Amino acid sequence: MSIYKKVLAERYEQLHPMLQKRYDLKERFKGSGVMKTIQGGPKWLYPVSWIGVKWKLLFPENGKNVPFSIVNSIKIGTNGEEQVHWERIFYFKNQRRYFNALMSFDSERNVVKDYLGEPHIVYSDLSFTATRQGYLKIESKRQRLVLGKIEIPLPRLFQGIATVIEKYIEARDVYYIKVEVRNPLIGVVFRYEGEFTEDE
Repeated sequence: MSIYKKVLAERYEQLHPMLQKRYDLKERFKGSGVMKTIQGGPKWLYPVSWIGVKWKLLFPENGKNVPFSIVNSIKIGTNGEEQVHWERIFYFKNQRRYFNALMSFDSERNVVKDYLGEPHIVYSDLSFTATRQGYLKIESKRQRLVLGKIEIPLPRLFQGIATVIEKYIEARDVYYIKVEVRNPLIGVVFRYEGEFTEDE
C-alpha cells in the first residue's frame, strides 16, 4: 500500500479514480506537460533562489508555458521504510531547474514526512485531504531547517507554507496541478500552475 493510501485511509476512495491510480504507486509514475505559469518571489529574494538551485529546491526564473516533467519513484530507506522520491524538472530555454523531495509516512502522527532539496535542506510535515470534488489537497505544517544531521524548528514567520491542489480534468484527460508557497511576511515565494499527462 502506498504511503498516500495510508495517510488518506478511507478518504482515498473520495479521490477521482485517475488520482487514485496516480498515487497508488507500485514502482514509478512518470509524466510530462506544461506549466502555464511559474512565479518566484520578489527580486530581492533572487540570491536565496540562486542558492536554492544548488539544492534542487528553488530557482530564480519565472515564465509562461514552461515544459515540465515529473517522476515519482519508490525507494526503501536505510531504516527499511518506504520512501517516494519526487523529481520535478522545469525546462526553461537554456536551463533545467529542479524542485525535488523525498517523502515517507509517519504512522504515529498520520502525516507525510517531506524532505525538500538534494541534499535535504528543509523538512515539512504534510497533511493530505480529499476534497468533495475529488481533488487532492496537500498542506505543509511544521517545518525544520536541515543542516546535515541537525534539524532546527522554524518559527512560522520563517516558513514557506505550501498549498497544493491536484485534480484530473476528464474533458482533456490531463492532470492539473497548482502549487503555491507563501511566507507570512514576504507573500508568494514560489508558485506554479499547469497540466501534465502520464507517459506511457
